[in-house]
Amino acid sequence: MADPTPVIDDLCAESEELDLLVAELSDEQWALATPAPGWSIAHQIAHLAWTDHSSLLAVTDRKAFTYEVEKALAAPGDFVDNGAEEGAGKPPARLLAYWRAGREDLADALRAAPDGARFPWYGPPMSTASMATARLMETWAHGLDVADALGVTRTPTDRLSHIARLGVRTRDYSFGVHGLTPPFEEFRVELTAPSGELWSYGPENATDHVTGPALDFCLLVTHRAHRTDLALRTEGADADRWLDIAQAFAGPPGEGRPPKGAAG
Repeated sequence: MADPTPVIDDLCAESEELDLLVAELSDEQWALATPAPGWSIAHQIAHLAWTDHSSLLAVTDRKAFTYEVEKALAAPGDFVDNGAEEGAGKPPARLLAYWRAGREDLADALRAAPDGARFPWYGPPMSTASMATARLMETWAHGLDVADALGVTRTPTDRLSHIARLGVRTRDYSFGVHGLTPPFEEFRVELTAPSGELWSYGPENATDHVTGPALDFCLLVTHRAHRTDLALRTEGADADRWLDIAQAFAGPPGEGRPPKGAAG
């Protein structure tokens, strides 16, 4: 089994970077609208805190997590928004403290997990590394929404490698969630990292190819940008279709972000 320590370390670093954006915000800034319809900065952080709490229960208290799943099944489609709404109603200082404590507890629990552990989730069970990767992906994606609300441009880092790998691994899931049969053949994916390194996935002799900046690929699979605004290229019909539906997160696809300039 691969050592999950590097991705847990990167999760903590990503969280700290986002923390720096929100630590000194005024109450008015916490209420700023983000690109997610109906969600303020407070909603974004509350969602991360809620998901960290759910993840912690999955790792440390399976009975309590099963109860959370039962509640989610009783309100399909609403439980995520409800969790964000409840947390966003807390005073900002309290919400910030809750998020900080929860993410620290989760990181400690993931580091203490035994080798080969697998944890229940709202989708398929996850390994320690997969759980940490999913949390890093969400922290990065929702952090982008916070940065957009504040008019801040974040500098991408090679922590994106975890998100890119997850985006490649969830190819078949992306087809399945749209009711499509996944292609039998693997794709070749070649992405240029923020550092300039080339990240490659899949066989070199694959018929279908995806190439471009790793940042753009990560924006695509987290639905933080529309495909037409990204410098991703494809060869092959199946790869082209994939980029129209790719998602690295569990759950329904949603509408995604419109192309730039589409409004008005």
